[in-house]
Amino acid sequence: MKDNPAMGVPAVSLSGLIKSYGQGKPVLKGIDLEIQPGEFFTMLGPSGSGKTTTLRLIGGFELPNAGQIKLSGQDVTGLPPYKLDVNTMFQDYALFPHMSLCDNVAYGMKMSGVPAAERAERARQALAMVHLDAVSDRRPSQLSGGQRQRVALARALVNKPALILLDEPLGALDLKLRREMQIELKRIQKQTGITFVYVTHDQEEALSMSDRIAVFSEGVIEQIGTPQELYECPASSFVARFLGSSSILEGEDGRAILLRPEDVRVETQGYQKTPNEVIFPGVIEEISYLGPVTRCHVRGEGNGASVTAMLPSRTARNLSENTAVVAVWTKDVAYPLPR
Repeated sequence: MKDNPAMGVPAVSLSGLIKSYGQGKPVLKGIDLEIQPGEFFTMLGPSGSGKTTTLRLIGGFELPNAGQIKLSGQDVTGLPPYKLDVNTMFQDYALFPHMSLCDNVAYGMKMSGVPAAERAERARQALAMVHLDAVSDRRPSQLSGGQRQRVALARALVNKPALILLDEPLGALDLKLRREMQIELKRIQKQTGITFVYVTHDQEEALSMSDRIAVFSEGVIEQIGTPQELYECPASSFVARFLGSSSILEGEDGRAILLRPEDVRVETQGYQKTPNEVIFPGVIEEISYLGPVTRCHVRGEGNGASVTAMLPSRTARNLSENTAVVAVWTKDVAYPLPR
């Protein structure tokens, strides 16, 4: 992110956005949001939460029923995509199969009348940024899914827009390739300084890539903050449950508390707790080996509550299902959720 982005005009400013289709209930119920220049900003939420609709409104693909959209301080509400300094990258890439990679990247410039020599050089530079300049004469069918994704990104970058919108661009990739592309996208965003607005339902993806995240639910924004703020200090039980694994229990004062699995350990029955610890007697209901870590679900005695612990696998080897244990955590890691 650029230094002190909040000192300038927001790259994106949304005020009171409402969107509905026909006579149905609103998909967006009054979205207020500011995105600063140079941010990698992610809109995160489950299907139907309104995140993709918001992205499409920013890109000019749809019109709001009410509200205002500003890009770099200019009111662009209702303007079509071709009048905006914005490029959009979709999940399906939308590459022309009969064109070379270079021609795919240069196509928009050709339609805009950019001279052939200039557009060829700019396309080459954009492909070099995504490490595909050596194969610029190939067709999309000759590439892997990850390489096609890079071509689509190069095409979005080539005109150096003020804003790039990315609608779940990694959704079709396998896990290993998706993680590689997360690193690549973040590198390119930092290198170019272009504002990225990214839509995903993948919590890990959002946490690993974003400067800030807006969590959407049923047409409203539940919370906006840095990944650390959202994970450690969720504003609601929805955010707590959606952003990472968690256990939510009733605290001593009747207020719900949040426990993250990495803050919980499992001990044998009879464990003597310290004054700063809380114990939760129960039975191991399920153990899942995940390589370096093992996930352990402990079902409480009598009350039906459960706690999840994420343990180093080397320390969890002696645990087995249906064994009586105690889950243990220190009082300071229990986060009280807002009422």
